[in-house]
Amino acid sequence: MAHRAEPPDGGWGWMVVLSAFFQSALVFGVLRSFGVFFVELVAAFEEQAARVSWIASIGIAVQQFGSPVGSALSTKYGPRPVVMAGGILAASGMLLASLATSLTHLYLSIGLLSGSGWALTFTPTMACLSRYFSRRRSLATGLALTGVGLSSFAFAPLFQWLVSRYAWRGALLLVSALSLHLVACGALLRPLSLREDPVMGGPGTQLTSLLHHSPFLRYTAALTLINTGYFIPYVHLMAHLQDLDWDPLSAAFLLSVAAISDLVGRVASGWLGDAIPGPVARLLMLWTTLTGVSLALFPVARAPTVLMALAVAYGFTSGALTPVAFSVLPELVGTGRIYCGLGLVQMVESIGGLLGAPLSGYLRDVTGSYTVSFVAAGAFLLAGSAILITLPRFCSSASTSKPRDLVTEAVDTKVSLTKEGLGED
Repeated sequence: MAHRAEPPDGGWGWMVVLSAFFQSALVFGVLRSFGVFFVELVAAFEEQAARVSWIASIGIAVQQFGSPVGSALSTKYGPRPVVMAGGILAASGMLLASLATSLTHLYLSIGLLSGSGWALTFTPTMACLSRYFSRRRSLATGLALTGVGLSSFAFAPLFQWLVSRYAWRGALLLVSALSLHLVACGALLRPLSLREDPVMGGPGTQLTSLLHHSPFLRYTAALTLINTGYFIPYVHLMAHLQDLDWDPLSAAFLLSVAAISDLVGRVASGWLGDAIPGPVARLLMLWTTLTGVSLALFPVARAPTVLMALAVAYGFTSGALTPVAFSVLPELVGTGRIYCGLGLVQMVESIGGLLGAPLSGYLRDVTGSYTVSFVAAGAFLLAGSAILITLPRFCSSASTSKPRDLVTEAVDTKVSLTKEGLGED
């Protein structure tokens, strides 16, 4: 355990960034490239798109709904053993999925088991990173999350090649081997003790304070709406392109182009988030709005050049919103309660991750095309961006890195609970 008065803004924090880089690749890079397996599984099990979509959706939902468990365990034992255990679970789920004989087996292996492993890896790592940085938090988060863009660029054609050479079962077996690297990533995490931690109280005190904090609740609602539409292209864009008679490898290449643009967007947004004064929530609202518009325009495009331009636009803006989404939360709740706050946000927004892809698949089955699916996805993101405008000091140019009102609330809540005989936790 390292003890610091304030976040060091560097030092071992850069090793935490490296760990988060590979973890984001091995969690969301795999999820974003799952569209390659989606087409194969629809054909192998002769099921409707909506039912197959539940595999990725359950995985996303379990990862986010189980985030408070990972946060609580990290608070008690530190992030290192928790993340290492999550890597073993994620690899085991992919291994069992390669032996599946029904969709139920895939729901349990990839959705439940791998999803549980992802819940124990991603949230504790991002919370640990937020505690190491203050002034350069957006940049550090952006660099860490570039792993998603790089892995999406590499994994989509790689998985397509693996499926064509070893079939989907052999490909999942190799993805299981890749997932074991999460164990090594967890070993790099070093817990950090900050001066404000005792003021924030225990998990029970923090949870009570957050549930009575209106800006935090509005921000959680906004991210839930954003999450509902965010993952739809990575599950159904490849199927949509094949409906337009695209070759599978060409469709996978388009996903790789979006991934490159995503990578550039994450780094650029992380730099802008630290360079531009004022609340980071304004940047988040901008990127969310542009992402929603680009999603809604996908069904209109038919020409390959137009689809390529939309893929670039979507990749950049969807990548850009991610690092600032993580940077807004410490501004609202403080670094002392980031484990609890991030875990709670991830749990609630899992509702969107659970319903998004199946809703898109259902609309495809009903209408016969993905037009309504992509328009609905864009509408969810636009609704989320509208809620972001209501956050405090949204129009202010003052810095919001120190949420003193929440620190005061934490002290008041802690004193109140102690008087009632409930204890710190």
